[in-house]
Amino acid sequence: MNTLAARFNAIFGADMAGPLAALAIVLIVFGFASPHFLTGATFGSVAFQLPELGILTLAMLMPILTGGLNLAITFTANMAGLTLAWTLQANGGIDAGPIAFLLGSLLALVVGAASGLVMGLVIAFTRAHPILVSLSMMIFLRGLGEFLTRGGDISGFPTFIAPIGHGSILGIPIPLLILIACVIASHILLARSKLGFSTYMIGSNIESARYSGINTRKVLVLVYMLSGVMAAVAGIIMLARFNSVRVGHGESYLLITVLACFLGGINPFGGFGRVLPVFVALIVLQLLSSGLNLLGANQHLTTAVWGILLIVVMVLRWFSAKFITIAK
Repeated sequence: MNTLAARFNAIFGADMAGPLAALAIVLIVFGFASPHFLTGATFGSVAFQLPELGILTLAMLMPILTGGLNLAITFTANMAGLTLAWTLQANGGIDAGPIAFLLGSLLALVVGAASGLVMGLVIAFTRAHPILVSLSMMIFLRGLGEFLTRGGDISGFPTFIAPIGHGSILGIPIPLLILIACVIASHILLARSKLGFSTYMIGSNIESARYSGINTRKVLVLVYMLSGVMAAVAGIIMLARFNSVRVGHGESYLLITVLACFLGGINPFGGFGRVLPVFVALIVLQLLSSGLNLLGANQHLTTAVWGILLIVVMVLRWFSAKFITIAK
């Protein structure tokens, strides 16, 4: 048994055990509970629903690894989407061309980066708690968006945008391909770059990182800027998927991004965690949602289950830590 566990850890990493076990449990339970669960329709639905949530989770991941949090990711995504929508509306609406879309997408990424830049600067230079800073940014972006849109939504975009949210290449959804590209980029950034190493160092001990010569302020600013950019990418996909934008889109995603990070083995205090287990955890949560929908559960019940699952994950982690301590 120890040899098998050692081989598993060598191939996948110890942090993959929990997400893979959860994936197996969800597949088995809902496979027996509903004859329609283990079908192509279910997995196709998951493939289209997963990307915006997955990219928002990646936007949450890096701040958590530094020991922080970005509570503004969903409203950053919506403001980025609104920026793209306004650009398209100013250039003909449904008749806008690809150049207008590219310009709007670039401006959307700038808005996301600007949101992260402000948070990063405040956190890095004032040492204010990331929860308070990101909560303030969340309130600001929500209020600004509601003011500018009068609480309504913007719709009516060129048809060539639709495939970004609903199209496929060789049977693989385009949004899923974008998510996979973001996962690979995030994995390489965290595992093989100086910024990734510095991110883990700051999450482990920011004072030690500072004494070791790491420019912690610069790293924090870059981390939150990248978080904002990733949220903006999610905002662009959401616009293409829903063919409309409003400030409140995806508010429930915030809880799920945090849950996916913790279920994927990310240390809530920072310094430890990988992208791939988080990706598997996202698949688990989306399959759980689809399974509950097939059983006729209300969406509000699904949200409640996610909340309970977050509590269960924290309790299990505490028991696991206690068991390891006793075993030693």
